[in-house]
Amino acid sequence: MADAAPTFWEELTSPLNLVLIAIIVYIIYKIIKSNFESEKSYPPPPPPLPKLRKDLTVAELKKYDGTQSDGRVLLAVNSVIFDVTKGKRFYGPGGPYAAFAGKDATRGLATGEVAASENDEYDPCSDLTADEIASAKEWEEQFREKYDIVGRLLKPGETPNKYSDDESEEKKAQ
Repeated sequence: MADAAPTFWEELTSPLNLVLIAIIVYIIYKIIKSNFESEKSYPPPPPPLPKLRKDLTVAELKKYDGTQSDGRVLLAVNSVIFDVTKGKRFYGPGGPYAAFAGKDATRGLATGEVAASENDEYDPCSDLTADEIASAKEWEEQFREKYDIVGRLLKPGETPNKYSDDESEEKKAQ
């Protein structure tokens, strides 16, 4: 009986099986731990900002780059100003499109250039090609579907509209 088969206990305590058991126990521990962590209560998100309805000049728009105390982020496309605050991780400080925050993003979106423009004057974008104009229009439509319209980007000498609470956003922004 010298070549007897190993017993269950000997098989279980072999070095390879002990390592495998340790790995399985560790994985189970991580799964259980992650379930408890996901059940933790997180602080509620900050209350939404009140709707903003007004027309702005390029200089006024510049203030809404996400660095103010309220964190509001606005940008304009085709002279329509959008409140993109809920997309702050994209358009706010440190985001991949932060260069558009507080600016007229029409040229950058139309040409695909995500670079900070220091132009503080109204840009009519009259030199854009037909394809670039079409691209800017597509971007505008996407923003209309996703974000609230604030108002119009004013050309030099234009007077702002007076908005009332019951007035349609679409009517005034067009």
